[in-house]
Amino acid sequence: MQNVVIITGASGGIGLSLCKNFRQSGWFVLGTSREAPKDPEACNAFIQRDLNVLATDPDALQAFTKDVHKIIDGRPIKSLINNAATQILGKTADLKAEDFILSFSVNVIAPFLLTQAFLKDLIKNKGNVLNIGSVHAQATKPEFVAYATTKTAIHGLTRSLAVDLGPDVRVNTLAPAATATPMLKAGFKGNEAGLAALASIHPLQRISDVSEVAKAALFLCSDNASFMTGATIFTDGGILSRLHDPA
Repeated sequence: MQNVVIITGASGGIGLSLCKNFRQSGWFVLGTSREAPKDPEACNAFIQRDLNVLATDPDALQAFTKDVHKIIDGRPIKSLINNAATQILGKTADLKAEDFILSFSVNVIAPFLLTQAFLKDLIKNKGNVLNIGSVHAQATKPEFVAYATTKTAIHGLTRSLAVDLGPDVRVNTLAPAATATPMLKAGFKGNEAGLAALASIHPLQRISDVSEVAKAALFLCSDNASFMTGATIFTDGGILSRLHDPA
């Protein structure tokens, strides 16, 4: 019987690649996000949901959990990948309380509540949780205050859950740097020089492809990573090891 992986943010660049790679590797992929994936074949099954609603409405979370169990039809839930995130940019003087509340709701509270919702399944199946973090938890830049703070929190949540869940469930973080998602490429449309400059500051002289993030996720969710928990793996092209000195 196929192992089940639940992947949030399934319609985004990294999320879609996660779904495709896990499905191609033989997993039963149940994706969820606010919008349906452009590729309907990426997932075995898809449930359209808003994580902010799941994080703030207990009834909605319970209904989602029931829907998941109905769809998977007895297949074992082996992995939960908390990939979805919201990125609200703004300078300190301009950010509003609701910006932080929404950021924490989607980026931190929802991953915790989903872990809680499927905990019995994960314990039963000796499963694992993979939180998608970010290099912004370690090194950030202006206007990323809300996003970087929540990603720092999700890295901390990983360590706390790993300790609290002990031998029953493994919990790790995968933290990408700049990745060639449609959103990132759209942000550099007409600014090829800027994209080239971004690539050049990485020791590998390029940014990541979404498939590279997905391959790392596959490893962390597999039995090949059976002694890894509470860890953060950076797929960052070496950027966090480099002191960038323009002079």
